[in-house]
Formats: sequence, C-alpha cells, structure tokens
Amino acid sequence: MNVALGGTFDPVHDGHLALFARAFELGDVTVGLTSDELAPQTRHVDRYVRPFEERKRDLLNHLRPLAEEYGREFDIRELAEPTGIATEPGFDVLIVSPETKDGGARVNEIREERGLDPLDIEVVGHVAAEDGERISSTRIVRGEIDRHGNLTPERDGREATRPEDA
Repeated sequence: MNVALGGTFDPVHDGHLALFARAFELGDVTVGLTSDELAPQTRHVDRYVRPFEERKRDLLNHLRPLAEEYGREFDIRELAEPTGIATEPGFDVLIVSPETKDGGARVNEIREERGLDPLDIEVVGHVAAEDGERISSTRIVRGEIDRHGNLTPERDGREATRPEDA
C-alpha cells in the first residue's frame, strides 16, 4: 500500500511521530514537506518556519529509524500547494490529523475530478502534552513544551519572524 501525508514538521514532535508510525504500519510512505513559500501560508499563527532543507534534514533523521523498524520504504517530496502529492495517482491512503481531516476530503474531491479513486482517509488523533493539551509545533516554538510534551516554563521560544543573520 502507498501512503501519503504532508506537513511543515517544524519541529518534529511526538504527535508527528504518531502520524508517521501509523503511515509505516500501513505501507510505504511519501511525505510531502511544505515548501518555504507554502509553509507560512499553512500556519494558523504567525511564526518563523525554518528553511526547507533544515526541516528535511530533521525529518529524514526521524523517518529513517521508523522505516527500518517497519521494513518500509519512504520518500520526502516538496509540497508547493496544500493538497500536494495526494492528488496524484499511485496513493491508497492519506494520513491526516483531526485538524486536517477536511483537507483530506478536499483531496478526494480533486481526485474524483481527475478520474482517480478516492484515498482512504486515516485520522490519527492528537498526542497529549503533560498538561493535557495537544502537542503542537507552535507550542514547542513558543517555549511552552518540548517535543515530547513536557512542560518547559524556563525555556525561551523561537521568535515569530526570521532571526537576523549574525
């Protein structure tokens, strides 16, 4: 089975790892990683997103051991539009989180318009942080939690804008 999922993944956290694990349980995985141009458009809050190549490097470091554990292949492709790679032929399943479920429905509308079979939409629930709220990249970037959901009140977050070059 060929599985697709997409996101900005900045930074990768335990919620993302749950998405990836479910994807690898189902088949070989293609991850769409938002382009530098698309990434800021997909954010619900204004915050700096690291460059594509940095995010891709970190993503590779997280995906390799999972792919090996599940005996699967994977690929990372650049996403230039929100519906991304999942509207292309060759995929069977789309992994989404609860907040991107509607995007999965839109992907299937586009696939139908193109004469493609719909994808099975697999919704993977949020992973809770230590305080019971969901783990999110935004909370990590703000300095509220670490990537595992542990509270980190002493940690400073990342600025909402690109850091100045030193």
